[in-house]
Amino acid sequence: MTPPTLRLLIGRTFAALGTALIPTTLTLAIVGTGSAADLGLVLSCELLPLLLLLPVAGVVADRFPPQRVTLAADLVRAVTQLAIGAELLTGRVRIVDLAVLSAITGAAVAFGTPAVRTLVAAVVPAPERLRVNARLGVAQGLAQVAAPATAGGLMLLVGAGWSSLLTGALFVVSATTLGRLRPEPFARPTARGDFLADLREGWAESRRHRWFVVNVLGHGVWHLAAGFLLTLGPLIAVRHLGGETAWVIIAQVGTAGMLAGVWAASRLPIRRPLVAIALGAAVYALPLAAFALRLPTAAVTVAYCAAMFGLGVLSPLWETTLQHRIPREALGRVGSFDMLISFAARPVGLAVAAPVAAAVGTTAPLLTAAVLVAVANLAVLLLPEVRGERPTAARPDTARGDTARGDTAASI
Repeated sequence: MTPPTLRLLIGRTFAALGTALIPTTLTLAIVGTGSAADLGLVLSCELLPLLLLLPVAGVVADRFPPQRVTLAADLVRAVTQLAIGAELLTGRVRIVDLAVLSAITGAAVAFGTPAVRTLVAAVVPAPERLRVNARLGVAQGLAQVAAPATAGGLMLLVGAGWSSLLTGALFVVSATTLGRLRPEPFARPTARGDFLADLREGWAESRRHRWFVVNVLGHGVWHLAAGFLLTLGPLIAVRHLGGETAWVIIAQVGTAGMLAGVWAASRLPIRRPLVAIALGAAVYALPLAAFALRLPTAAVTVAYCAAMFGLGVLSPLWETTLQHRIPREALGRVGSFDMLISFAARPVGLAVAAPVAAAVGTTAPLLTAAVLVAVANLAVLLLPEVRGERPTAARPDTARGDTARGDTAASI
């Protein structure tokens, strides 16, 4: 592993932990001093700018050097978290302040997320990207697991303010790792160009790749279905599978499965990545059906573990596929459309699952979601460019003189 790649991995690991700490710390701080409505307001103020600004962030990621955009995003998050920590330490928590700072944080996340994908493509040599993306996925998964315990421990020992200060410090550290990165230059839209024209070009580039559009729609369906499962799954576990302990076991085994899948992605002999991506997403239908049919706890646990393993394999494969198949000068814009669908779909599922279940019960929506997940994600296998996908082989990268951009000729 080259020194720049190692610096990138270290920096993004710190940033992943900081990102995972933010909602947990805010939740613990506001629950202790405010109401559920206050918590919903603050968390929504982070999510809405993220969704609204992602298309803008995609254009920015393609116009400007990705390490500078990522650096700015890290520094903004550092400042906002240090400010939140300072306010929490004073003991005079004002929800308006937290809402504003959370909105700024959400904006920084929006700009940093597509820039990181472009940064990996610019720094990491093509043959190493799958391995690097897998390691980044492991870091993000571990951060999601470690964040609640870390924030909760700090809350009990020294207070939520110190947790926010730690989060700010993590972003400071992640920002310092970006200084010596020297991404390879590539063609960019001019910074003085027409923003709407750049956005339209990004959308046109997205539509040009049918495998991308169909995959993104399928991923949106399983994110929506995940909202249903994460809402109705605990309810079913508590009422029919043995109580809270059953859900904790199912969730923890699923987390282990996801981490195992991410770890295995670069080690499995996957020769047709698009096929593996479709299967990895479609297997999420298993726990949806298992919960709907109220199978025994052991069967539900195995199904959920298998689904999370599939998603773990999918994540680095998908990142690497985009970085290889999408021209680097359009990667930020194309990737932002992908993330917009994913980030928007799950909150919708979380919001509507309970009302739908109250009206028709839990079985019908979960079974319907299972069918939709399977159909929407396996549909990509019907595309000729996916059926005819050649086994993985070395291919010149688009930024290193490759002129063959056609879908049928591309393979990661």
